[in-house]
Amino acid sequence: MIRSKADYYYYLNQDKLALGINTQGFGHLRYFFFPHPIWKWERLLRKLEYLKNVEMKSSNLFLRYLGYLYFVVSKIKFRRMSIRLGFSISPNTFGPGLSIAHYGTIIVNENVRVGANCRLHGCVNIGASNGCSKAPVIGDNCYIGPSVVIFGDISISDNVTIGANSTVNKSFNIPNSVIVGSPAYVVKENVPNWLQMKEKDV
Repeated sequence: MIRSKADYYYYLNQDKLALGINTQGFGHLRYFFFPHPIWKWERLLRKLEYLKNVEMKSSNLFLRYLGYLYFVVSKIKFRRMSIRLGFSISPNTFGPGLSIAHYGTIIVNENVRVGANCRLHGCVNIGASNGCSKAPVIGDNCYIGPSVVIFGDISISDNVTIGANSTVNKSFNIPNSVIVGSPAYVVKENVPNWLQMKEKDV
Protein backbone atom coordinates (compact mmCIF):
# COMPACT_ATOMS: atom_id res chain seq x y z
CA MET A 1 0.00 0.00 0.00
CA ILE A 2 1.27 3.48 -0.88
CA ARG A 3 2.32 5.31 2.29
CA SER A 4 4.67 8.00 0.94
CA LYS A 5 5.69 9.83 -2.22
CA ALA A 6 8.58 7.40 -2.59
CA ASP A 7 6.09 4.51 -2.54
CA TYR A 8 4.01 6.31 -5.17
CA TYR A 9 6.92 6.59 -7.60
CA TYR A 10 7.98 3.01 -6.89
CA TYR A 11 4.49 1.69 -7.70
CA LEU A 12 4.38 3.72 -10.92
CA ASN A 13 7.76 2.40 -12.03
CA GLN A 14 6.88 -1.21 -11.24
CA ASP A 15 3.55 -0.93 -13.06
CA LYS A 16 5.29 0.53 -16.10
CA LEU A 17 7.80 -2.33 -16.16
CA ALA A 18 5.04 -4.93 -15.75
CA LEU A 19 3.11 -3.47 -18.69
CA GLY A 20 6.22 -3.27 -20.85
CA ILE A 21 5.93 0.49 -21.28
CA ASN A 22 9.07 2.07 -22.74
CA THR A 23 9.12 5.86 -22.53
CA GLN A 24 12.77 6.26 -23.53
CA GLY A 25 13.63 8.10 -26.76
CA PHE A 26 10.97 7.67 -29.45
CA GLY A 27 8.92 5.61 -27.01
CA HIS A 28 7.99 8.82 -25.23
CA LEU A 29 6.61 10.29 -28.49
CA ARG A 30 4.74 7.09 -29.23
CA TYR A 31 2.81 7.16 -25.97
CA PHE A 32 2.27 10.91 -26.28
CA PHE A 33 0.44 10.53 -29.60
CA PHE A 34 -0.97 7.06 -28.96
CA PRO A 35 -1.61 6.77 -25.20
CA HIS A 36 -1.72 3.29 -23.67
CA PRO A 37 -5.22 3.16 -22.10
CA ILE A 38 -4.35 0.68 -19.35
CA TRP A 39 -1.14 2.51 -18.40
CA LYS A 40 -3.11 5.75 -18.26
CA TRP A 41 -5.70 4.08 -16.02
CA GLU A 42 -3.06 2.56 -13.72
CA ARG A 43 -1.34 5.93 -13.29
CA LEU A 44 -4.65 7.41 -12.19
CA LEU A 45 -5.24 4.47 -9.85
CA ARG A 46 -1.90 5.08 -8.12
CA LYS A 47 -2.59 8.80 -7.91
CA LEU A 48 -5.88 8.09 -6.11
CA GLU A 49 -4.11 5.75 -3.71
CA TYR A 50 -1.46 8.35 -2.95
CA LEU A 51 -4.02 11.10 -2.38
CA LYS A 52 -6.21 8.89 -0.20
CA ASN A 53 -3.42 7.36 1.88
CA VAL A 54 -1.05 10.34 2.18
CA GLU A 55 -2.31 13.76 1.13
CA MET A 56 -5.77 13.44 2.72
CA LYS A 57 -4.16 12.38 6.01
CA SER A 58 -1.66 15.24 6.16
CA SER A 59 -1.32 17.05 9.49
CA ASN A 60 -1.41 20.32 7.54
CA LEU A 61 -5.09 21.26 7.21
CA PHE A 62 -4.51 23.29 4.04
CA LEU A 63 -2.69 20.43 2.30
CA ARG A 64 -5.35 18.01 3.49
CA TYR A 65 -8.07 20.22 2.01
CA LEU A 66 -6.23 20.52 -1.31
CA GLY A 67 -5.64 16.78 -1.31
CA TYR A 68 -9.35 16.16 -0.79
CA LEU A 69 -10.32 18.45 -3.69
CA TYR A 70 -7.74 16.83 -5.97
CA PHE A 71 -8.99 13.40 -4.88
CA VAL A 72 -12.60 14.25 -5.81
CA VAL A 73 -11.59 15.49 -9.27
CA SER A 74 -9.33 12.47 -9.84
CA LYS A 75 -12.04 10.11 -8.60
CA ILE A 76 -14.48 11.43 -11.21
CA LYS A 77 -11.89 10.97 -13.98
CA PHE A 78 -11.01 7.51 -12.65
CA ARG A 79 -14.65 6.41 -12.61
CA ARG A 80 -15.24 7.58 -16.18
CA MET A 81 -12.12 5.84 -17.44
CA SER A 82 -12.98 2.65 -15.53
CA ILE A 83 -16.41 2.52 -17.16
CA ARG A 84 -14.87 2.98 -20.62
CA LEU A 85 -12.36 0.18 -20.04
CA GLY A 86 -14.82 -2.10 -18.24
CA PHE A 87 -12.90 -2.12 -14.95
CA SER A 88 -14.54 -2.19 -11.52
CA ILE A 89 -11.42 -2.09 -9.34
CA SER A 90 -11.07 -0.09 -6.13
CA PRO A 91 -7.87 1.66 -5.01
CA ASN A 92 -5.60 -0.16 -2.53
CA THR A 93 -6.38 -3.65 -3.78
CA PHE A 94 -3.27 -4.42 -5.87
CA GLY A 95 0.41 -4.22 -4.99
CA PRO A 96 3.09 -2.77 -7.29
CA GLY A 97 3.73 -4.27 -10.72
CA LEU A 98 0.10 -4.70 -11.77
CA SER A 99 -0.12 -5.98 -15.36
CA ILE A 100 -3.59 -6.01 -16.93
CA ALA A 101 -3.39 -7.81 -20.26
CA HIS A 102 -6.47 -6.31 -21.95
CA TYR A 103 -9.24 -3.90 -21.19
CA GLY A 104 -12.62 -5.56 -20.72
CA THR A 105 -14.81 -6.70 -17.85
CA ILE A 106 -12.79 -7.05 -14.63
CA ILE A 107 -14.50 -6.89 -11.22
CA VAL A 108 -12.51 -6.79 -7.98
CA ASN A 109 -14.12 -6.33 -4.56
CA GLU A 110 -12.77 -3.44 -2.48
CA ASN A 111 -11.76 -5.87 0.31
CA VAL A 112 -9.56 -7.98 -1.96
CA ARG A 113 -5.81 -7.76 -1.36
CA VAL A 114 -3.37 -8.83 -4.07
CA GLY A 115 0.42 -8.78 -3.76
CA ALA A 116 3.08 -7.51 -6.13
CA ASN A 117 3.42 -8.38 -9.83
CA CYS A 118 -0.05 -9.71 -10.53
CA ARG A 119 -0.87 -10.57 -14.16
CA LEU A 120 -4.60 -10.16 -14.74
CA HIS A 121 -6.71 -11.04 -17.79
CA GLY A 122 -10.20 -10.11 -18.97
CA CYS A 123 -13.53 -11.30 -17.55
CA VAL A 124 -12.02 -11.93 -14.09
CA ASN A 125 -14.22 -11.62 -11.01
CA ILE A 126 -12.63 -11.56 -7.53
CA GLY A 127 -15.02 -10.96 -4.65
CA ALA A 128 -16.79 -11.91 -1.45
CA SER A 129 -19.45 -14.58 -0.97
CA ASN A 130 -22.75 -15.11 0.85
CA GLY A 131 -22.96 -11.54 2.09
CA CYS A 132 -19.64 -11.78 3.95
CA SER A 133 -17.31 -8.79 3.67
CA LYS A 134 -14.17 -10.94 3.73
CA ALA A 135 -12.58 -11.41 0.32
CA PRO A 136 -9.60 -13.30 -1.16
CA VAL A 137 -6.02 -12.50 -0.20
CA ILE A 138 -3.65 -13.33 -3.07
CA GLY A 139 0.15 -13.46 -2.87
CA ASP A 140 2.94 -12.08 -5.05
CA ASN A 141 3.71 -12.98 -8.67
CA CYS A 142 0.36 -14.62 -9.36
CA TYR A 143 -1.07 -15.15 -12.84
CA ILE A 144 -4.85 -15.00 -13.18
CA GLY A 145 -6.08 -16.25 -16.54
CA PRO A 146 -9.15 -15.16 -18.55
CA SER A 147 -12.63 -15.66 -17.06
CA VAL A 148 -11.35 -16.78 -13.66
CA VAL A 149 -13.70 -16.44 -10.68
CA ILE A 150 -12.17 -16.22 -7.19
CA PHE A 151 -14.44 -15.67 -4.20
CA GLY A 152 -14.82 -16.08 -0.47
CA ASP A 153 -12.66 -15.78 2.64
CA ILE A 154 -9.70 -17.60 1.10
CA SER A 155 -5.97 -17.15 0.53
CA ILE A 156 -3.70 -18.01 -2.39
CA SER A 157 0.07 -18.38 -2.02
CA ASP A 158 2.83 -16.62 -3.92
CA ASN A 159 3.74 -17.62 -7.49
CA VAL A 160 0.46 -19.40 -8.22
CA THR A 161 -0.82 -19.69 -11.79
CA ILE A 162 -4.61 -19.91 -12.18
CA GLY A 163 -5.76 -21.32 -15.52
CA ALA A 164 -8.48 -19.84 -17.70
CA ASN A 165 -12.14 -20.38 -16.73
CA SER A 166 -11.23 -21.67 -13.26
CA THR A 167 -13.46 -21.22 -10.22
CA VAL A 168 -11.50 -20.82 -6.99
CA ASN A 169 -13.56 -21.06 -3.79
CA LYS A 170 -11.03 -22.50 -1.34
CA SER A 171 -7.53 -21.63 -0.19
CA PHE A 172 -4.43 -22.84 -2.03
CA ASN A 173 -1.32 -22.58 0.12
CA ILE A 174 1.16 -24.36 -2.15
CA PRO A 175 3.50 -21.79 -3.72
CA ASN A 176 4.75 -22.23 -7.30
CA SER A 177 1.75 -24.30 -8.27
CA VAL A 178 -0.74 -24.34 -11.15
CA ILE A 179 -4.44 -24.63 -10.39
CA VAL A 180 -7.23 -25.18 -12.91
CA GLY A 181 -10.83 -26.32 -13.12
CA SER A 182 -14.22 -25.56 -11.66
CA PRO A 183 -13.85 -26.06 -8.76
CA ALA A 184 -10.10 -25.50 -9.02
CA TYR A 185 -7.51 -28.10 -8.04
CA VAL A 186 -3.71 -28.34 -8.20
CA VAL A 187 -2.35 -29.90 -11.40
CA LYS A 188 1.34 -28.98 -11.10
CA GLU A 189 3.77 -28.02 -8.36
CA ASN A 190 7.26 -26.49 -8.32
CA VAL A 191 6.75 -24.52 -11.54
CA PRO A 192 8.19 -21.07 -12.36
CA ASN A 193 5.90 -18.09 -11.92
CA TRP A 194 4.72 -16.02 -14.89
CA LEU A 195 7.55 -13.50 -14.53
CA GLN A 196 10.19 -16.22 -14.70
CA MET A 197 8.50 -17.75 -17.73
CA LYS A 198 8.41 -14.33 -19.38
CA GLU A 199 12.16 -13.91 -18.85
CA LYS A 200 12.79 -17.30 -20.50
CA ASP A 201 10.84 -16.19 -23.58
CA VAL A 202 12.85 -12.98 -23.98
